[in-house]
Order: sequence, then C-alpha cells, then structure tokens
Amino acid sequence: MKKKLVAALMAGCMAATMFAGCGSSAPKEEAKSEAKSEAAEEEKTEEAAETPAAEGSGKVGIAMPTQSLERWNRDGAYLDEQFKNAGYETILTYSDNKAEQQVNDIQNMIAEGVDVLIVAAIDGEALNTAMNEASEAGIPVISYDRLILNDAVSYYVSFDNYTVGTLQGQFVVDALDLENAGDAVYNIELTTGDPADNNAGYFFNGAYDVIKPYIEKGTLNVVSGQTDFASVATEQWSTDVALERAQNILGSYYADGTQLDVWLCSNDSTALGVAQAIESDYAGKNTVLITGQDGDEANLKNIVDGKQTMTVYKNVSNEAIVTLKLAQALLEGKECDASLIEEFGVECAYDTESYETSAGNKCPSFLLVPSVITKDNLQDLVDTGLYTMGSDGYLSAN
Repeated sequence: MKKKLVAALMAGCMAATMFAGCGSSAPKEEAKSEAKSEAAEEEKTEEAAETPAAEGSGKVGIAMPTQSLERWNRDGAYLDEQFKNAGYETILTYSDNKAEQQVNDIQNMIAEGVDVLIVAAIDGEALNTAMNEASEAGIPVISYDRLILNDAVSYYVSFDNYTVGTLQGQFVVDALDLENAGDAVYNIELTTGDPADNNAGYFFNGAYDVIKPYIEKGTLNVVSGQTDFASVATEQWSTDVALERAQNILGSYYADGTQLDVWLCSNDSTALGVAQAIESDYAGKNTVLITGQDGDEANLKNIVDGKQTMTVYKNVSNEAIVTLKLAQALLEGKECDASLIEEFGVECAYDTESYETSAGNKCPSFLLVPSVITKDNLQDLVDTGLYTMGSDGYLSAN
C-alpha cells in the first residue's frame, strides 16, 4: 500500500512537468500511471491513517556503478550521508561495473520496498528490466549523473556534460593561444570514456566541437588520425586500458622524436593512464598538456607535479544535495521544476530539452555547473571544505 501512496504523490509531482516528463510520450505507461493514481486515490484516506506523512521518512535505494573509481566512492558516500542525515533509511550498492549485477541490485531494492531509486548506471541501455519493474511498482527513479535510456526515469540529475567537454577543449585553445597561432602546428591526441556511458559522448562532443575548427585549419594535428569516438573510447574508463592505448600510439607515431603537445582526456582515470605512458614511453622532452575531469587525488598530485595540466571539477557533494532535495519533493508531491532550484543553494539549471530517454521523449534535468581546476587555483578545492592541502602542497579528499 505504501507504493500506491508513492504513485499518487508521483502523479501530483509529475503533473507540473508533464510536457517534459520522461514517460510522458508512451501511451501504455500513461495508462499504467493513471490506473495506479486512481487506485491510490481510492485508498488515500486509509493509507494516510496507516502511514502518516513525516518529513524525511522512507527508504532510498542508491545504486552506484563501481568502487574501482575514486569518484563513485565519493558520490555514494555523499548521497548516503545526505539521505541518512535527512532521516531516510538507505540501501547503498556498488555493482563492480557489471550491468547484470546492477540489475539484480536494483531488483533487490525494489523487493525491499524502497520509496525512490537513485541510479548511476553502468550501461544506460542495460537496465530496462529493473526500470520497468520500478515503474510497475510505482517507484520514482532519479537517473544520477549518467542518463538511463528508459522512460521509467522520472528525472535526471547531473552536471552539464557537454559543457565539461567544452571547458576541456577551450582550455586547450587558450593554453596554446590557437587564435593567434599563425602557421604554427600543434600535435594532439584524444582519449575519451566508456561507450556504455551516455556521458562519454557528451564529454567528447563538447571538446571536439571546440577544437574541430583548428583541426580542419591544420593548426591542430592528430598524428595518429584517431578522431572518431569509437577509436578513442576507453572501456569502463579504465586507467590500464588508457595506458596501453597511449603506449601503442606513442610507440607507433612518436618514437622518432615527433613532438606531442596535447593529449585531451575526458576524465582523470584515463588521464592517469596517459600521464603514465608519457612518463615511461614518450621520447620528447617537452611538457605535454593533459586535460582531465573529476579531481581525483592522484590526478591533483599530478597537477602539482606538472604531469597533468587541468581537471574539470564537479562538486559531487552539491550533486548529492540536489538529488536529496529532488527526491524529497517527489515523495512529498511538490512541483518538480525550476522552482526547486531556490531550495538547492547551489548553482543549477533546469533543462527540459537537452536529454531524451527515448527518441522524442524529453527528460527533465537538473544540471549543475562544473569548473576548471589548475595548479594555480587548487585552493578553490580546499575552500569547498572537501579537500585538505598538506604542507607538501598535495590535496587529500576529506
């Protein structure tokens, strides 16, 4: 009966964004939703008597992809902490980058009676079984950081992923002063992330759209010729996979002393592999500009040591706060639109056009704003309260 109450609250909340809701274009799902809402209305009085509403009451399922990457440990910890501090019971799982295991983890959460699901997908196209079961049970789903391509998703919370890429691309443009490069030519290589991660395409496209005019002009030269997404992708964002590919490229195209100026990496785990390859296998003597994303401790150390040039930082603590406030609004039947942003206390945009869970089916999204971190502004991370700087200048995540 608790799930019927949640279905009724979802109906009230989703009405405010019906024009953009992730399930709004599927007639079959609308019929299910209407049936659940009617059933919930019939038992509303009885249900309220049995389970009186209380702020912060309920059970939250949090499904993270893996503990092998530092950032997902941070996301899981922040989410778990935020919800527990707000009075919710939580179930937190990590699925070892195995999509089948994540399906099972989510199914177990459904069986344990969670009231809302927060899912950072391993594979955005592999969770249909679990998502459909959540929809049938009347459980709202917040797609966290990575978009799940299923219309059972209620909302998407992430950073502006295309902007993450554009920040990386623009950093390259500015650092090399490509606007005033004249006849100079700079050699560049590209590495992006997991093809199963919907975000990887946004990161790559954002960066490539910025640097493409300079590649076409000849100011930037991809010596390996590898510029399409499939060629530069990195399975599971693996440091070892990125390392091996970088070593192969350096051995094949730069062993004769050809200078490499830039390696544009979509995130820190791949940047770590590229930096290792450059340190061990690059014949040149120049410092190679390397981009990244996430603010992982090892990469921040590399930035201090001059082995990585920048990282795009995404404050996942703020992402957890937005997710908490959205989940509370969903469960309390509040309007879930731009009006919620005032409650977040962090910079965020409400977007109903950029993301789709299926063709033509727009997913309302809350998108936070990333920032660029270099050696010159590491103090900005310390100022968040999430990092501490040691006497050696290295940062540690709190």
